[in-house]
Amino acid sequence: MSESAAPVQAPATSVAALLWPSRSGRIGAVRAVLLAIAGACLLTISAKVQVPGPVPMTLQTLAVLGLGAALGLRLAVASVGLYLLQGALGLPVFANTPPLAPGLAYFAGPTGGFLAGFLLSAAIVGAAADRGLMRRPGTFAVVLAGANAALLACGWVWLALAATVGTGSGVGFGRAFALGVQPFLLGEAIKVALAALAFPLVYRALAHLVRR
Repeated sequence: MSESAAPVQAPATSVAALLWPSRSGRIGAVRAVLLAIAGACLLTISAKVQVPGPVPMTLQTLAVLGLGAALGLRLAVASVGLYLLQGALGLPVFANTPPLAPGLAYFAGPTGGFLAGFLLSAAIVGAAADRGLMRRPGTFAVVLAGANAALLACGWVWLALAATVGTGSGVGFGRAFALGVQPFLLGEAIKVALAALAFPLVYRALAHLVRR
């Protein structure tokens, strides 16, 4: 009688899966809720941190990329979705609330497209993490750059065509690029470079510790 081979467990592909492996049933549901809440809290904190420079910036885009790498597709999207829901319900979680008032009307303003881009960016990075691409730093760096470009594109198109600015809608593509994209390109490039260097290193170090 032949001895059956033991099932081989697939390697964890995200930081959360390394540190807190997924489980089925009630424990898995509690894990998902807690991680989503933690991710939403991280986004709120990153929105309130101002980075000094010629153009004031926050750490939100870096946090969004980090959530994708840390949580994978589903939980990263859930975290960003929860964060946006909090803002839609009137909680002051966005970068300039206060003085601006949060709520559904906030999404019609100049930054509404960037907020929607958070979801897309987190989904892109999370999907790449789920596929194990953090084990391929060069490829993952390209993914991070593409995710950040997609986020900026969402904000640019929204500001150009549909954002409520004063009494009108949209400011045109040229002005939207000059106001909402160009001033932030250097800062975004630095954030992507930091993420591309740090995330695979953190993943590799944690994977080594878990295997010990």
